[in-house]
Amino acid sequence: MTDSFDVLVIGAGPGGYVAAIRCAQLGLNTACIDNQINHKGEPALGGTCLNVGCIPSKALLESTEQYHKLIHSFPAHGIKTAEASVDVAIMQKRKESIVEGLTSGIAQLFKANNVTAVHGFGRLTMDNTVNVLDESGKITRTLMARHIILAPGSMPSHLPNIPFDHEFVVDSTGALNFEKVPGRLGVIGAGVIGLELGSVWSRLGSEVTLLEALDDFLALADHQIASEAKRQFAKQGMNIRLGAKVSKLSKSKGGLKIHFTEKGKESSIEVDRVIVAIGRRPATEGVVSADSGVSVDERDFILVDDECRTNVPNVWAIGDAVRGPMLAHKSSEEGMAVAERIAGGKLHVDLGIVPWVIYTSPEIAWVGQTEKEVKEAGTDIRVGSFPFAATGRARAMEEPVGFVKMIADAGTDQLLGIHMIGPHVSELVNECVLAMEYQASSEDLARTIHAHPSLSEAIHEAALAVDKRAIHRAN
Repeated sequence: MTDSFDVLVIGAGPGGYVAAIRCAQLGLNTACIDNQINHKGEPALGGTCLNVGCIPSKALLESTEQYHKLIHSFPAHGIKTAEASVDVAIMQKRKESIVEGLTSGIAQLFKANNVTAVHGFGRLTMDNTVNVLDESGKITRTLMARHIILAPGSMPSHLPNIPFDHEFVVDSTGALNFEKVPGRLGVIGAGVIGLELGSVWSRLGSEVTLLEALDDFLALADHQIASEAKRQFAKQGMNIRLGAKVSKLSKSKGGLKIHFTEKGKESSIEVDRVIVAIGRRPATEGVVSADSGVSVDERDFILVDDECRTNVPNVWAIGDAVRGPMLAHKSSEEGMAVAERIAGGKLHVDLGIVPWVIYTSPEIAWVGQTEKEVKEAGTDIRVGSFPFAATGRARAMEEPVGFVKMIADAGTDQLLGIHMIGPHVSELVNECVLAMEYQASSEDLARTIHAHPSLSEAIHEAALAVDKRAIHRAN
């Protein structure tokens, strides 16, 4: 027997579950297929983000930051404690509780919106038919729909010469589940994931070394932001080695030895555990069969147009499996947009105005183009910046670190990029996203009243600084 729906969504991550809920809200009979299993061995919605990515990592980052503040920041506030200690088991239990609460919440939202949840691995075949497979690869159900949305998400990339043993050599998922603090931790990759995971265990006392193959640190970020970030992480004790190309691992008396080439010279370090955090790749293997006709490129990304349509009519693809940044909020917005298009509406996602955030301490966030990108495009610009140290709120918080940098077109004053490093910039950046969405100028932000004292005053002053009118620092 084949069940039919208006819409079938393959994948229940931030793109898939949002698409499914919105389709159902628009009156479409919708089912969502996902094969995620939680730590209890039970089906769990939410994909990588909620189960083994964004949410659990932020839970651990928050716990470890509180501990770090207790040791390093609270004394400045006059708050003294007896000898502090860490219970990793309780931290992990708190993390799992948060994850379970959110994933079960999605299940409740599916019920409330009449979305049919189907557990299994979804594989698209011909004629908008989807086979549902169990763990052994056996087909358990066959479903059909007028529209198919592919949202399989992504998975950690791996190095062919560095096999995982899921105990001492792990990917990002394994790094979230350490039962004790490693004495010496090697992190291969100093990107977003590597920095966040390195921060978690560094705050708890690990001696962390990050090995980055690229010569530039945080190449995606603005160069001034990246430079300040590297300086702050070094002050925290993290050892970041650039141009370090890892070749292999070997066992040593004390643990593991990471072998790498740095500036043309062979080198090595000894560690107790290794996290491989070199990025992510589309989890599209097996999702589309050869007879489905859906085009996939050489890197396993599903090919789509600007509206997330594949080359097969009524088959759509969103999120980490398609072009654009691999970010949960980008996936969700694409899910919303596709749902609207299926129902006959129009909703556009501007990939040029997607915010990026790195949840380290200090946090790093940006939206739009970097100064290098704008200059390479031949655009004349004006730049303003303002340090958080010059704001009363940051000083009162004992976090006078970082700055806001604003880039505007020299001719039109339209905002082209806003970059920041400092306290709570993951929240501050959203004002900038809104401004750029409405094609605002730096003058628009300069003329907007910001509450005092607040961290957002740094944005206001950076906007004033574009025109050399900053009040609370010399221009």
